[in-house]
Amino acid sequence: MQMFREVADIQTADMLKLPVPKVNYHNIKTKPSEIQTEMVASLAKRAEKVRARLVEPNIDNMLKITNDGRKLALDQRMIDPMLPDDPDSKVNACVDNVYRIWEEHADTKATQLVFCDLSTPKNDGTFNVYDDMREKLIARGIPAEQVRFIHEATTDAQKKELFGKVRSGEVRVLFGSTPKMGAGTNVQDRLIAIHNLDCPWRPSDLEQRQGRIERQGNMFPEVEVYRYVTEQTFDAYLYQLVENKQKFISQIMTSKSPVRSAEDVDEVALSFAEVKMLATGDARFKEKMDLDIQVSKLRVLKQSYLSEHYDLEDRVLKYYPQTIKEYEERIAGYENDVALAEQHKPQGEDKFCPMTLTGVTYTEKADAGEMLLAICKDYPMSAPTEIGSYRGFRMEIYYDIINAHYCMNLCGKAKHKVDLGADALGNLTRIENELSKLPARLEAAKTKKAETIVQLETAKEEIKKPFAFEDELKEKTERLNALNIELNLNEKDTSVMDTEPEQTEEQPERKCASRER
Repeated sequence: MQMFREVADIQTADMLKLPVPKVNYHNIKTKPSEIQTEMVASLAKRAEKVRARLVEPNIDNMLKITNDGRKLALDQRMIDPMLPDDPDSKVNACVDNVYRIWEEHADTKATQLVFCDLSTPKNDGTFNVYDDMREKLIARGIPAEQVRFIHEATTDAQKKELFGKVRSGEVRVLFGSTPKMGAGTNVQDRLIAIHNLDCPWRPSDLEQRQGRIERQGNMFPEVEVYRYVTEQTFDAYLYQLVENKQKFISQIMTSKSPVRSAEDVDEVALSFAEVKMLATGDARFKEKMDLDIQVSKLRVLKQSYLSEHYDLEDRVLKYYPQTIKEYEERIAGYENDVALAEQHKPQGEDKFCPMTLTGVTYTEKADAGEMLLAICKDYPMSAPTEIGSYRGFRMEIYYDIINAHYCMNLCGKAKHKVDLGADALGNLTRIENELSKLPARLEAAKTKKAETIVQLETAKEEIKKPFAFEDELKEKTERLNALNIELNLNEKDTSVMDTEPEQTEEQPERKCASRER
């Protein structure tokens, strides 16, 4: 990450302060039906069998169990369409909110997005949440042409037309999944609310959903984001899981010291222990998850403390002593050269000392200046060459290839650089100006040395300070380790996966043939 920062400028939304609407969050909790509660318990039994290897991976595995848990949390009819429609389900709670907002904002033609990655429309007569919700909304009085699915737009032109209708308010409710209605969906003009019916796996998916409404160009100063959770199912835990993943990402994509490691954020199957926790509702799991977050925060703070601590140690052992030594050498050089310049003060009206060039001493200022220019033309070399002396200082000239001009070094105990030009008298003035600056540079070096000594002493005191939260980190880490052992979480599950493709409802969109490589 330190290397990454050398080439990347990380700018987060809160740093940019863009003119976006204020977002009000609403977490809508619904109680599970008796059938859902029983089914969640059965998932734990299936997980036990998978762990004990009593079933073949192609028959049942943790990914299948996880997907069944997600479907069950959305609507029990996704497991079996013959089951009754629970009036208190989150699907019906979402229908109530969509209709209420549609009615309240009839005058502004405010629009809404409903996100659901599971149970997308198949057009084959099978049960899906999309058709179920649309039928209920139309039955309540919303015109059919105002409730559309993103899946109805199969080409870019159709999508563009559909998005235009949403922006104008012709379509008031648009259903879609994150892959189809995430990045690239610009319909924020009249958007008043988005509804998250299910929880995606990746934090970036949740971010993309929210990015549809929390963006520039929205006519409403405040907007609503609804998240629907069926209690005692996988829902609440999935949101917590995504939050934890986002914390790891945020800890890396930040200006602070990053964490040393981050878990795989794309993992899509829950472990045996996680399924067991959801089925049993053991309070220790909640404590464990809270401790996970607290310990990770404390570790970031400790990492930051250690980075600063090691940096201070380097400064105390190397940088400050080396800097002080350099200033001492510089001060000694300046003191010697100030005394040397004082011994050979310019005399007469011209304020000029005799200058020796290639063995010849020049007492006239104009002659010395012209000779200096002539010598420069004879030495077009980048290596310094001694050409004479002035006021006790040896003079070296060389050609600065990078800046394309001649330079001179005035050599006493130290070297003092003078940039030369094409004006004969101007060059002599530059030499005098350089020598007149030596007393001020001596004082500046003494001040810098004194400041560096103070910084060294301050750093020595800072190094002695321990990490302020060391005891809290130790105590919470020990409790977390004890809980992991109690809950049998200290062992990683053996990978029990099937050979089938990942069971998500939504298939990635096929690019058109002309654009494929």
